[in-house]
Amino acid sequence: MGEWSVYIIRCDERFLYTGITTDVARRVGEHSSGDRKAAKYTRTFSSIALVYEVLIGSRSQAAKIEYRIKKLPRQKKENIILRCLGREELLEFVNVDQETK
Repeated sequence: MGEWSVYIIRCDERFLYTGITTDVARRVGEHSSGDRKAAKYTRTFSSIALVYEVLIGSRSQAAKIEYRIKKLPRQKKENIILRCLGREELLEFVNVDQETK
């Protein structure tokens, strides 16, 4: 299996959704399609746009980062997007210890 990435999509220009996957393009396509593979949250939106993605490595670390991002206030999520944080910067921003792959 490939390396895991964290991604953020903007739904209907207002809402943010964070997820993890090994294939960001495929997963965003699933969200956009609105079918059963889309997250329940994203199915109701007419517009889905990928606004951020970063390669993390392990599934466990990607899940930890996803969890931390989902708990952040909107302004901090927007800051991640605006600054296009790389892997190490994101780990520091969400306060996740780095682990070896």
